[in-house]
Amino acid sequence: MKLAALILLASSSLAAAVDFVREVRPILQKHCYSCHGEKKQKSGLRLDIKAAAFKGGDKHAPDIISGKASDSPLIHFITTDDEDELMPPKGKLPASDIATLTTWINEGAPWPDGVDLAKLEDRRDHWSFKPIQVPSLKSQVSSSPQSGPSGKLETLNLKLSTSQLDQFIDAKLAEKNLHRSPPADPVSLIRRITFDLTGLPPTPEETTVFEKEFIQNRVSSIQHLVDRLLKSERYGERWAQHWLDVVRYADTHGFEVNTERPNAWPYRDYVIRAFNNDTPYDRFIKEQIVGDAMGQDAATGFLVTASVLLPGQIGKDDASKRLARQDSIDEMVMNIGQTFLGLSIGCARCHDHKFDPITAKDYYAMQAFVAGVEYADRDLHTPAAEASRAEESRLKARLTQIDKELSGFVPLAKSGAERPMINARENSDRFPPVKTQRLRFTIKATTNLEPCIDELEVFNTSGENVALAATGTKRKSSGDIGVAERHELRFLNDGRYGNSRSWMSNKLGQGWVELEFTQEQEVERVVWGRDREGKFTDRLATDYQIEINDATGQWHTVADASDRQKFDPKSKKLAKPTLSGLNPDEAKRAKPLIQEKAATESKIAQAINAQKAFAGTFRTPDDIHLLNRGDPEQPKEAVTPAVLSSLGNVTLPKESAEQDRRRALADWIASPQNPLTARVMVNRIWQGHFGTGLVQTPSDFGRMGMKPTHPELLDYLAAEFIRSGWSVKHMHRLILLSETYGQSSRPSDNETMGQSDREKSTTSGVSPSEGLIVTPSSAQTIDSEARLLWRYPSRRLEAESIRDSMLAVSGRLNLQMYGRGFNLFDQRGGLSGFDPIETFNANNQRRMIYAHKIRREPETVFGAFDCPDAGQSTARRSESTTPIQALNLFNSVFTLEQSKAFATRVQQEAGTDTAKQITHAYQLALNRYPTAAELADTTPLVREHGIAALCRALFNSNEFLFLP
Repeated sequence: MKLAALILLASSSLAAAVDFVREVRPILQKHCYSCHGEKKQKSGLRLDIKAAAFKGGDKHAPDIISGKASDSPLIHFITTDDEDELMPPKGKLPASDIATLTTWINEGAPWPDGVDLAKLEDRRDHWSFKPIQVPSLKSQVSSSPQSGPSGKLETLNLKLSTSQLDQFIDAKLAEKNLHRSPPADPVSLIRRITFDLTGLPPTPEETTVFEKEFIQNRVSSIQHLVDRLLKSERYGERWAQHWLDVVRYADTHGFEVNTERPNAWPYRDYVIRAFNNDTPYDRFIKEQIVGDAMGQDAATGFLVTASVLLPGQIGKDDASKRLARQDSIDEMVMNIGQTFLGLSIGCARCHDHKFDPITAKDYYAMQAFVAGVEYADRDLHTPAAEASRAEESRLKARLTQIDKELSGFVPLAKSGAERPMINARENSDRFPPVKTQRLRFTIKATTNLEPCIDELEVFNTSGENVALAATGTKRKSSGDIGVAERHELRFLNDGRYGNSRSWMSNKLGQGWVELEFTQEQEVERVVWGRDREGKFTDRLATDYQIEINDATGQWHTVADASDRQKFDPKSKKLAKPTLSGLNPDEAKRAKPLIQEKAATESKIAQAINAQKAFAGTFRTPDDIHLLNRGDPEQPKEAVTPAVLSSLGNVTLPKESAEQDRRRALADWIASPQNPLTARVMVNRIWQGHFGTGLVQTPSDFGRMGMKPTHPELLDYLAAEFIRSGWSVKHMHRLILLSETYGQSSRPSDNETMGQSDREKSTTSGVSPSEGLIVTPSSAQTIDSEARLLWRYPSRRLEAESIRDSMLAVSGRLNLQMYGRGFNLFDQRGGLSGFDPIETFNANNQRRMIYAHKIRREPETVFGAFDCPDAGQSTARRSESTTPIQALNLFNSVFTLEQSKAFATRVQQEAGTDTAKQITHAYQLALNRYPTAAELADTTPLVREHGIAALCRALFNSNEFLFLP
């Protein structure tokens, strides 16, 4: 029966109004609830609860339109003849059922309140969305409690002691009849704390001092150690790495081209400084969202850490541009949500969140806060940046003078003198001064493929490069191969060198480019190259001509390749300029100028890079709309900035200024009233010390995340974090000075633990069942992962700590801080073909956090140790064990080099005696003396193969690679 006939039948019926409970619900129960009921909601549609049914599903909401059966998607899907759309899929409903549903909707779809057989779960009723609650334990509340900002958080001025932190651990252990292990020995403790806070091993001297202090007073020795390490600049380098994992920091843009993001590193340096300075966490949040209003320009690099499609990678049609813009804003919203709030807000982009109380409207309202942020470099205005600008001006003035002096050594074109052979790096064509406003460079032949030019420079008689786009010079060409952020016409005269900033013709072996100056210039020299950095030698012009346009509009050739030395395609000197064509006296005078020119250009590039940060630019915000199914081509109602409706009521009008939007968002996130912010951060700190957070899903505090193992402890720490002024270092002290952190990691320590030992390991009356001794085997069975912390959970060092520790022990670690990252590979961007750099010097033996991080390209040796590639946020690193790890760590060039350096250090410091060398190697690598058995085993090895063999073995030992 056709839909029209059914509707007619239903509307003409003289029967009484359809009863929902007796007539409609039985149909839905029998045919619909299995896919759209309590257990399952396909396409987001639920039909067993009134509110959900009238709200509709993800794709066609609302599915029930009261009074309009013919317009209701529900009726369409049960009557359609399209088998792919028909519901239920097993076959069409009986005609009588269809008629009942049609009549019911036409009658206004009456659904009485209070008749639903199921109850819609309140998704806001979740532990992490509730205000922080300070639990009650003996002696934990101060004498003067106060009401918190929410009115519900009390005793914020409490003084948390380590014994109280341990009470929470002991209380949970007691529930399982478990107890903590005895204290760790001093060597294990200093290694654990030093690695935890700095990512580096303690020195033998530091270990000796600590052991002596430990014997005299265990508590004060640990306090002194923690205080000393928190003051070390190494601390910020270690803990910044955790943060950079979460925000997926990298020095390339990602996606298809993955080009270099040369000015990302100021954000990395900002994070290191923030941790070292113990920047209050609430301010740390605000600086990363609205740092441009707080004197921290580099901090907003947080907003743009994700991968992004660059202009040339986006289709030229408006729809592609809208989609790309949506994707870029989405990355910001996801980064903000998972980093600060521990929520997957991005899951609400296409429909309401499936599990958390986040609607699609909430998601787009969050977008509106950052709708004016663009992924781009921004000028820094720090004292260092201003100094770099002054240095750039000074260096450019000197470079102009050098070029003018060098030009005297370049034979005039068409003068009869043979000029140097064309090379890929730099060529200079000098000619008698001539006035013109237009200049054309025509390529007639190349070494192969389409020609490529890396920076076309034109100098006037004053030595000024008048070709620069910054001076207003226009450019055009015969045609381009547009490769986004690599080969574009705009790069022809942008003042930046390198293959990734060059122009490429779209014609095989030929093409032309033309420059038009803002006014007539008297020019005398053109400088050009294939790759001014000297890395590429293909696509080089071997036959060309340079023309100028006179006042009458006629073109005249001023230089060409006819008087150059015959080009040799087999030449190995294509990548660097030569002194060929000069007599010995000229070559002698020109050589130092050429060397100074190269050094000056390098310094100019460094000075320019120091003036900018990839920290986003800000403009008038886009108009944001709720998008149907996340599709930019299906906009619905406009939305204005507003925080998640389930967690707050902050809203802004549409006309709000761009910076004001970000400031409001930052203030809401950093508020003590926000139930998530403090919890998420203290959980990350806890994870940094124990390997796993109290919440095992550190970036998902939503309903699909793991529940906390110690919810009272989590809230206690969050409250103390706020009370302390959001001090991260304060939280380190609380955790590191606790008995829980200071216990042994060895399960065997429980075997001989008697009643008196158990009493020492518990506090405030919390103790295991009387007379019960829990053996390691039973503890392992009950809590194999030590999540309840009956022992300290040992874990492997992170990739960076392994590499840095090898350098530290070998004596080669360069502690230079900050600045542009050093190279791990032979190129700083791209999709593939990365060859590792295996020649080591002071620069690339800095700490690994200062390495230039290429997105999706793991470091060759240490990438195998679960080092994130910045493709996704890594809230918690995995800890795998694979054969490639052992192979890399034993056979890599890096390991062999550092083993030799380690051996040299041992020989220099311990002399030639074998036993002394072995002993010193153990002290440097493991902070202890070798046992008699170890000394006996290693002596023959060292005598036969040298101390380097032992050094290599120590680098590969579990004791070196794991926290004790």
